[in-house]
Amino acid sequence: MSAPELDVDDLFADDPMTRPLTYPGRIPPTSGLFADGRYTRLDVVDGEPAEAWVLETDLGRLGDHLDQLGVAPMSERHRVIAVGSNAAPSQLHRKFVNHDVRPVIPLTIADVTGIAPGVSAHINRNGYIPAAPIVVPGETSRLFVLWLDEPQFEILDATEPNYDRRLLPLDDFPVVLTSGVPLQACYVYVGKHGYLSDEAGQALRLTEQRALITRILGLSTELRRLCGSTVPEFLTRVQDATVREDAYEIFRLEGWARSQPEFSTIEPTDRPLLSRKECASGSARDLPKDRQV
Repeated sequence: MSAPELDVDDLFADDPMTRPLTYPGRIPPTSGLFADGRYTRLDVVDGEPAEAWVLETDLGRLGDHLDQLGVAPMSERHRVIAVGSNAAPSQLHRKFVNHDVRPVIPLTIADVTGIAPGVSAHINRNGYIPAAPIVVPGETSRLFVLWLDEPQFEILDATEPNYDRRLLPLDDFPVVLTSGVPLQACYVYVGKHGYLSDEAGQALRLTEQRALITRILGLSTELRRLCGSTVPEFLTRVQDATVREDAYEIFRLEGWARSQPEFSTIEPTDRPLLSRKECASGSARDLPKDRQV
């Protein structure tokens, strides 16, 4: 029997853009369908693709429900792996609310081999330090895959100026749904500024923001002088774009901001028109002068 729809207050109460210490937001406990400000649980059917998974009883199979809504079927959607707040319905709602596009987006949990949620070497204008994928050969992470139609895909791209979208080669980064069905052609947003490492050169892993900010401030007297020595001071001072830029320079000069050649060798390409059988590849964006998002 399918579980009922999760209450709006459970997943939409914390918005990282207005409450930065909640980043990456409230992540759903199960796969589901984000639509019209609600998140409906999606029950996995072993051995079956996502379109055969079942929403709560009166909604039926996901594929059939999308057809009833008159929106793009799963076969015409782009697959994007979420390593940070894009897996949070509250963040998705915030990103889509001001656009004339209906955000009907399936989110399916999958096992992704070769990448894990790390920490981007930049500070968001809202005060949090966002996620960025890091390469971890042989390690498997359980992450959400977003299924986006073309207009949704373009809007999400526009909200990610600090990232380049890359199509992951399956030989190095296989993605398998929790039903056991492998996926083809998944994208991920790769940090333009690289990822943050610690004093020993080990990649930092995404963790709770208060602990993460405290740890990063503890790495450098110069950073504390710039951003403050406490989390509240940090959140206040990084509202200034100049402070954020100077912090990035400290990350770079101290050697904590590291690039990932494994991602840089994956070339972006222009997106051709969608077919029913495959998703297209993506193009990169120019780095803005102010690392705002």
